[in-house]
Amino acid sequence: MRHPDAPAPGETIGSHYEYCFGCGPGVPHGLHVEVRAGDGVCVSAEFRVKEAHQGAPGLAHGGVLATALDETLGSLGWMLRVIAVTGRLETDFLLPVPVDTVLHLHAEVKAVHGRKIYAAATGRIGGPEGPLALRADAVFVEVKVDHFIENGRPAEIQATLANPDQVKVARAFEVNP
Repeated sequence: MRHPDAPAPGETIGSHYEYCFGCGPGVPHGLHVEVRAGDGVCVSAEFRVKEAHQGAPGLAHGGVLATALDETLGSLGWMLRVIAVTGRLETDFLLPVPVDTVLHLHAEVKAVHGRKIYAAATGRIGGPEGPLALRADAVFVEVKVDHFIENGRPAEIQATLANPDQVKVARAFEVNP
């Protein structure tokens, strides 16, 4: 069920960490996925495939597309108000995605069992009802903040914890897609 403190439908969730490759503004070549809360326990996002995201000439790299799906799926933690990490991500690539395409991503929680969150996502070309280019099924695992403190690189962890802006510190560890 959607947490009572989850972002309101239509609200931009925003980057959880400045240097996140998927959503952070501090990574010039990152994906810059901007996710919005949906109704229920779902989110949506748009992702524009840029030249730096190519695999084959003129087409998006499959790993980049999987990362965009993972970022969107990971944002579901905001709807549940839990910290979760990707445990499994299974992606089906149904159509090639050309550079300059805008992918419309949608993700939703299917079930929660203990610490496991089962979710699914789709990526459509050109609009929310456009041709289905990607789909994914995922399992996220709820973790505590210690997971990042114990496993992250000490320099980044210390820099984040030393930031005087406590809201940024809390957000960095709140949800990690």
